[in-house]
Amino acid sequence: MTSLLTRWLLALTVATTTLVGLPSPAQAASYTPSSNPILFVYGWNSSASTWNTMISRFQADGWPSSHLRAFSYNTSQSNATTAQTVSQEVDNLLAATGATKVDIITHSMGGLSSRYYLKNLASSGKVDRWVSLGGPNHGTSSANTCVSTACAEMRVGSTFLATLNSGDETPGAFFYGTWRSPCDGVINPVDSTILSGASNTQTACVFHTSLQNDATIYGQVRNFVNP
Repeated sequence: MTSLLTRWLLALTVATTTLVGLPSPAQAASYTPSSNPILFVYGWNSSASTWNTMISRFQADGWPSSHLRAFSYNTSQSNATTAQTVSQEVDNLLAATGATKVDIITHSMGGLSSRYYLKNLASSGKVDRWVSLGGPNHGTSSANTCVSTACAEMRVGSTFLATLNSGDETPGAFFYGTWRSPCDGVINPVDSTILSGASNTQTACVFHTSLQNDATIYGQVRNFVNP
Protein backbone atom coordinates (compact mmCIF):
# COMPACT_ATOMS: atom_id res chain seq x y z
CA MET A 1 0.00 0.00 0.00
CA THR A 2 2.85 2.37 0.88
CA SER A 3 4.56 1.64 -2.43
CA LEU A 4 1.34 2.28 -4.34
CA LEU A 5 0.76 5.55 -2.51
CA THR A 6 4.32 6.66 -3.24
CA ARG A 7 3.93 5.97 -6.96
CA TRP A 8 0.60 7.87 -7.02
CA LEU A 9 2.12 10.91 -5.32
CA LEU A 10 5.08 10.86 -7.71
CA ALA A 11 2.76 10.75 -10.72
CA LEU A 12 0.71 13.62 -9.33
CA THR A 13 3.85 15.71 -8.80
CA VAL A 14 5.04 15.12 -12.37
CA ALA A 15 1.62 15.98 -13.80
CA THR A 16 1.40 19.17 -11.76
CA THR A 17 4.88 20.24 -12.81
CA THR A 18 4.02 19.63 -16.44
CA LEU A 19 0.85 21.71 -16.22
CA VAL A 20 2.65 24.57 -14.51
CA GLY A 21 5.18 24.62 -17.32
CA LEU A 22 2.56 25.03 -20.04
CA PRO A 23 2.06 28.61 -21.33
CA SER A 24 -1.28 30.29 -20.73
CA PRO A 25 -3.31 31.40 -23.79
CA ALA A 26 -2.10 34.96 -23.18
CA GLN A 27 1.52 33.86 -22.96
CA ALA A 28 1.18 31.84 -26.13
CA ALA A 29 0.10 34.97 -28.01
CA SER A 30 2.60 37.32 -26.39
CA TYR A 31 4.73 39.81 -28.23
CA THR A 32 7.54 38.44 -30.37
CA PRO A 33 10.05 40.26 -32.59
CA SER A 34 7.78 39.48 -35.55
CA SER A 35 4.78 41.24 -33.99
CA ASN A 36 4.12 44.62 -35.56
CA PRO A 37 3.58 47.86 -33.65
CA ILE A 38 -0.09 48.89 -33.65
CA LEU A 39 -1.69 52.20 -34.56
CA PHE A 40 -5.17 52.77 -33.10
CA VAL A 41 -7.69 55.06 -34.82
CA TYR A 42 -10.87 56.04 -32.96
CA GLY A 43 -14.16 57.18 -34.46
CA TRP A 44 -16.40 60.22 -34.66
CA ASN A 45 -16.70 62.40 -31.56
CA SER A 46 -14.46 60.07 -29.54
CA SER A 47 -10.90 60.30 -28.21
CA ALA A 48 -7.69 58.32 -27.90
CA SER A 49 -8.69 57.25 -24.39
CA THR A 50 -11.28 54.90 -25.90
CA TRP A 51 -8.35 52.53 -26.54
CA ASN A 52 -7.07 52.42 -22.94
CA THR A 53 -8.56 49.01 -22.15
CA MET A 54 -7.41 47.34 -25.36
CA ILE A 55 -3.93 48.86 -25.11
CA SER A 56 -3.57 47.61 -21.53
CA ARG A 57 -4.52 44.12 -22.70
CA PHE A 58 -1.93 44.18 -25.46
CA GLN A 59 0.65 45.30 -22.89
CA ALA A 60 -0.34 42.44 -20.59
CA ASP A 61 0.19 40.06 -23.50
CA GLY A 62 3.71 41.37 -24.03
CA TRP A 63 3.51 44.25 -26.49
CA PRO A 64 5.87 47.08 -25.43
CA SER A 65 4.13 50.39 -24.73
CA SER A 66 6.32 51.96 -27.42
CA HIS A 67 4.61 49.69 -29.98
CA LEU A 68 1.06 50.81 -29.12
CA ARG A 69 0.07 54.26 -30.39
CA ALA A 70 -3.31 56.02 -30.13
CA PHE A 71 -3.31 59.58 -31.47
CA SER A 72 -5.76 62.49 -31.43
CA TYR A 73 -7.38 64.23 -34.40
CA ASN A 74 -10.31 66.46 -35.36
CA THR A 75 -13.24 64.11 -35.97
CA SER A 76 -15.26 66.80 -37.79
CA GLN A 77 -12.88 67.15 -40.73
CA SER A 78 -13.08 65.04 -43.87
CA ASN A 79 -11.84 61.48 -43.50
CA ALA A 80 -9.61 62.18 -46.50
CA THR A 81 -7.88 64.88 -44.45
CA THR A 82 -7.54 62.57 -41.46
CA ALA A 83 -5.99 59.97 -43.77
CA GLN A 84 -3.03 62.33 -44.16
CA THR A 85 -2.61 62.28 -40.38
CA VAL A 86 -2.84 58.47 -40.38
CA SER A 87 -0.05 58.41 -42.97
CA GLN A 88 2.15 60.61 -40.77
CA GLU A 89 1.41 58.52 -37.68
CA VAL A 90 2.32 55.30 -39.50
CA ASP A 91 5.64 56.79 -40.58
CA ASN A 92 6.32 58.11 -37.07
CA LEU A 93 5.57 54.72 -35.49
CA LEU A 94 7.83 52.91 -37.95
CA ALA A 95 10.65 55.38 -37.29
CA ALA A 96 10.24 55.20 -33.51
CA THR A 97 10.21 51.40 -33.32
CA GLY A 98 12.48 50.44 -36.19
CA ALA A 99 9.75 48.10 -37.46
CA THR A 100 9.11 47.49 -41.14
CA LYS A 101 5.30 47.28 -40.92
CA VAL A 102 2.50 48.35 -38.60
CA ASP A 103 -0.97 46.98 -37.94
CA ILE A 104 -3.92 49.38 -37.77
CA ILE A 105 -6.88 48.80 -35.44
CA THR A 106 -9.89 51.09 -35.86
CA HIS A 107 -13.24 51.71 -34.26
CA SER A 108 -16.30 53.10 -36.03
CA MET A 109 -15.47 56.04 -38.35
CA GLY A 110 -11.75 55.44 -37.76
CA GLY A 111 -12.06 52.69 -40.33
CA LEU A 112 -12.89 55.16 -43.10
CA SER A 113 -9.87 57.45 -42.86
CA SER A 114 -7.55 54.47 -42.51
CA ARG A 115 -9.17 52.71 -45.48
CA TYR A 116 -8.71 55.89 -47.51
CA TYR A 117 -5.06 55.83 -46.45
CA LEU A 118 -4.63 52.20 -47.51
CA LYS A 119 -6.32 52.75 -50.86
CA ASN A 120 -4.76 56.07 -51.85
CA LEU A 121 -1.70 56.89 -49.76
CA ALA A 122 -0.09 53.80 -48.26
CA SER A 123 2.92 51.92 -49.51
CA SER A 124 2.13 48.21 -49.46
CA GLY A 125 5.31 47.70 -47.45
CA LYS A 126 4.20 49.83 -44.49
CA VAL A 127 1.07 48.04 -43.24
CA ASP A 128 0.39 44.37 -42.62
CA ARG A 129 -3.06 44.01 -41.05
CA TRP A 130 -6.06 46.32 -40.71
CA VAL A 131 -8.99 45.89 -38.30
CA SER A 132 -12.43 47.55 -38.32
CA LEU A 133 -14.58 47.30 -35.18
CA GLY A 134 -18.10 48.44 -36.06
CA GLY A 135 -17.01 50.48 -39.05
CA PRO A 136 -19.63 52.24 -41.23
CA ASN A 137 -17.94 50.93 -44.35
CA HIS A 138 -21.12 51.20 -46.40
CA GLY A 139 -22.74 53.95 -44.37
CA THR A 140 -25.13 54.23 -41.45
CA SER A 141 -28.51 55.90 -41.01
CA SER A 142 -27.25 57.27 -37.69
CA ALA A 143 -25.31 59.86 -39.69
CA ASN A 144 -28.40 61.31 -41.37
CA THR A 145 -28.94 64.00 -38.75
CA CYS A 146 -25.37 65.24 -38.21
CA VAL A 147 -23.83 68.10 -40.14
CA SER A 148 -20.03 67.88 -39.88
CA THR A 149 -18.11 66.92 -43.01
CA ALA A 150 -16.85 63.64 -41.56
CA CYS A 151 -20.27 62.61 -40.29
CA ALA A 152 -21.96 63.39 -43.61
CA GLU A 153 -19.39 61.14 -45.29
CA MET A 154 -20.77 58.24 -43.22
CA ARG A 155 -24.24 58.51 -44.74
CA VAL A 156 -25.43 55.63 -46.90
CA GLY A 157 -24.78 56.56 -50.53
CA SER A 158 -22.40 59.44 -49.78
CA THR A 159 -19.97 60.44 -52.52
CA PHE A 160 -17.06 59.69 -50.18
CA LEU A 161 -18.20 56.10 -49.57
CA ALA A 162 -19.09 55.51 -53.20
CA THR A 163 -15.55 56.46 -54.18
CA LEU A 164 -13.94 54.55 -51.31
CA ASN A 165 -15.85 51.36 -52.12
CA SER A 166 -15.50 51.54 -55.90
CA GLY A 167 -13.62 48.69 -57.49
CA ASP A 168 -11.80 46.50 -54.97
CA GLU A 169 -13.08 47.09 -51.42
CA THR A 170 -9.88 45.64 -49.93
CA PRO A 171 -7.10 46.83 -52.23
CA GLY A 172 -3.38 46.35 -51.78
CA ALA A 173 -1.24 43.67 -50.17
CA PHE A 174 -2.92 44.05 -46.77
CA PHE A 175 -4.94 41.68 -44.59
CA TYR A 176 -8.35 43.13 -43.75
CA GLY A 177 -10.54 42.05 -40.82
CA THR A 178 -13.93 43.40 -39.72
CA TRP A 179 -16.03 42.80 -36.60
CA ARG A 180 -19.75 43.63 -36.38
CA SER A 181 -22.34 43.13 -33.66
CA PRO A 182 -26.06 42.39 -34.10
CA CYS A 183 -26.64 44.71 -31.13
CA ASP A 184 -24.40 47.55 -32.36
CA GLY A 185 -27.14 50.19 -32.17
CA VAL A 186 -25.14 52.84 -34.07
CA ILE A 187 -24.14 51.21 -37.34
CA ASN A 188 -27.39 50.70 -39.27
CA PRO A 189 -27.54 48.38 -41.07
CA VAL A 190 -25.12 46.22 -39.09
CA ASP A 191 -23.89 44.51 -42.26
CA SER A 192 -22.48 47.86 -43.40
CA THR A 193 -19.21 46.83 -41.76
CA ILE A 194 -18.68 43.81 -44.04
CA LEU A 195 -16.08 44.21 -46.76
CA SER A 196 -15.63 42.00 -49.79
CA GLY A 197 -12.23 40.31 -49.55
CA ALA A 198 -11.93 40.76 -45.77
CA SER A 199 -12.18 38.30 -42.90
CA ASN A 200 -15.63 39.30 -41.57
CA THR A 201 -16.63 38.27 -38.04
CA GLN A 202 -19.99 38.66 -36.32
CA THR A 203 -19.67 39.04 -32.56
CA ALA A 204 -22.05 38.31 -29.73
CA CYS A 205 -24.50 41.00 -28.61
CA VAL A 206 -22.14 43.91 -27.91
CA PHE A 207 -23.07 47.60 -28.08
CA HIS A 208 -21.14 49.87 -30.46
CA THR A 209 -19.18 51.73 -27.78
CA SER A 210 -18.15 48.46 -26.10
CA LEU A 211 -16.64 46.72 -29.12
CA GLN A 212 -13.13 47.95 -28.31
CA ASN A 213 -13.46 46.88 -24.64
CA ASP A 214 -14.97 43.40 -25.01
CA ALA A 215 -12.54 40.69 -23.86
CA THR A 216 -13.63 38.09 -26.43
CA ILE A 217 -13.30 40.53 -29.32
CA TYR A 218 -9.89 41.57 -28.01
CA GLY A 219 -8.69 37.96 -28.11
CA GLN A 220 -9.90 37.56 -31.68
CA VAL A 221 -8.28 40.81 -32.79
CA ARG A 222 -5.03 39.94 -31.01
CA ASN A 223 -4.87 36.61 -32.81
CA PHE A 224 -5.67 38.28 -36.13
CA VAL A 225 -2.82 40.79 -35.89
CA ASN A 226 -0.41 38.25 -34.40
CA PRO A 227 -1.17 35.01 -36.30
